[in-house]
Amino acid sequence: MYWKGYLISVALTASMLSHAATAPANPTHQRKADIEQTIVTEHTTQIRGERVKYQATAGMQPVWNDDGKPIATLQYTYYERTDIKDNQTRPLLISFNGGPGSASVWMHLAYTGPKVLNVDDEGYPVQPYGTKTNPHSVLDVADIVYVNPVNTGYSRVLETSEGKLPSKEDQQKMFFGVNADIAYLAQWINTFVSRHDRWRAPKFLIGESYGTTRVSGLALALQNDQWMYLNGVILVSPTELGIPREGVVEAANRLPYFAATAWYHKKLAPQYQNKPLESLLEEVERFTLDKLMPALARGGYIDATSKQQLIKQMAAYSGLSVSDIEGSNLDVSTRYFWKALLRDEGKTLGRLDSRYLGIDKQTVGSSPDYNAELTAWLHAFTPAINTYLRNELKVKTDLQYNMFGPVHPWDRSDDTTGEDLRMAMAANPYLKVMVQSGYFDGATNYFDAKYTLWQLDPSGAMQSRLSFKGYHSGHMMYLRKADLKTANQDVREFILAALPKPGQPAKYERTGNASPAR
Repeated sequence: MYWKGYLISVALTASMLSHAATAPANPTHQRKADIEQTIVTEHTTQIRGERVKYQATAGMQPVWNDDGKPIATLQYTYYERTDIKDNQTRPLLISFNGGPGSASVWMHLAYTGPKVLNVDDEGYPVQPYGTKTNPHSVLDVADIVYVNPVNTGYSRVLETSEGKLPSKEDQQKMFFGVNADIAYLAQWINTFVSRHDRWRAPKFLIGESYGTTRVSGLALALQNDQWMYLNGVILVSPTELGIPREGVVEAANRLPYFAATAWYHKKLAPQYQNKPLESLLEEVERFTLDKLMPALARGGYIDATSKQQLIKQMAAYSGLSVSDIEGSNLDVSTRYFWKALLRDEGKTLGRLDSRYLGIDKQTVGSSPDYNAELTAWLHAFTPAINTYLRNELKVKTDLQYNMFGPVHPWDRSDDTTGEDLRMAMAANPYLKVMVQSGYFDGATNYFDAKYTLWQLDPSGAMQSRLSFKGYHSGHMMYLRKADLKTANQDVREFILAALPKPGQPAKYERTGNASPAR
């Protein structure tokens, strides 16, 4: 409980935990967050056939204001490999999810960590709920910390010295906006790195969905404000990062995603259905860039013959009817697509992963009643994270674990995170970026992700340091067993490739013959 400022830090060693596990429930549990806490447990697992020993720290670390007073406390889970001689130069991967308002649970218990959900091979929930060993975790090559921003997981805003929470307006200014979020998290990371003596470690950020906005901004904030330079940033199912793609670009960029989803549900004619997905998408992408985008730019002034040809081709690629395309004036919304593609079967498509199916009250209409994929995921994730933290990591609290926390209204103004990431790369020759996207993600579709990647580097001068990876799944591609393995291997290879060779300096070399000044 917190009255005046600081709590005594709680540190439980592995030997102490054996007693804690059998002791009666603590009668003083409060529905308030501890400002500082560390609970340490020891574990062993198998990763890629190798026995790996590691230490898990479930902790709370405060956020301070300019006067040095704690204004919030963030929950984190930190995994360190312990069967190595020296971790000083071992890579550190700092992981964020998105929302905004989403906890770190998604990538923590389904992607890079030592445990993953008990789900079937395609990512659907099964009972009993819980976790199992992740044989593909990147813990073999990097230590990992999963961070819950304010009001997610067990992280909370703290009461003032008057015993009250700050006003909603003050909370928004401190935490709930693109730039406020980046500013306090950069300071928090500095503290974490200092406390755990990881300044010499090569550092990597990974963010999913809105988390990609967060880590793109953090790349520059850490560099400019905390003097902390990164080796890599991984963008999983990225947002627009403040890079505009409204109007014609937004409308055209949906078609490759439509084609991927229609291919998955076998709604295409044989000449397209029988192609490998990647080959089909190359064709649809060319059509999108070379024909659809210029045609949409002409609006109502495109000639009738060309418009009919485009309508027929869009229908062929998307699995929708000619009347669907024509009635939308070539600008089909994703919500309509989710409702219309399987309308004849009485099913709707999931937003974040269009492999998932839903059932609406009525087959008529222009959008689904609910997000089929999200309800399936919450089935599996919510009981798993609560059980895992309490039973395996020994966290004892009566706080509710916020899968989605109260962070709105979120201030999205002045979002320059894409340009921030470009600037961080330009100023840091070591810094590399990888994008990971699922082809069946309708919320942050893979072709939008490619477009954003292209716009990050308009000059093409850093092209060799940017990469894209696509997967046969949705927003959380790692839920599918085959992609869990592939995506983790892509992260592993990215981390290892971003480590400079011994003695390799961070500098640019001149190339070619420069013309003399005149």
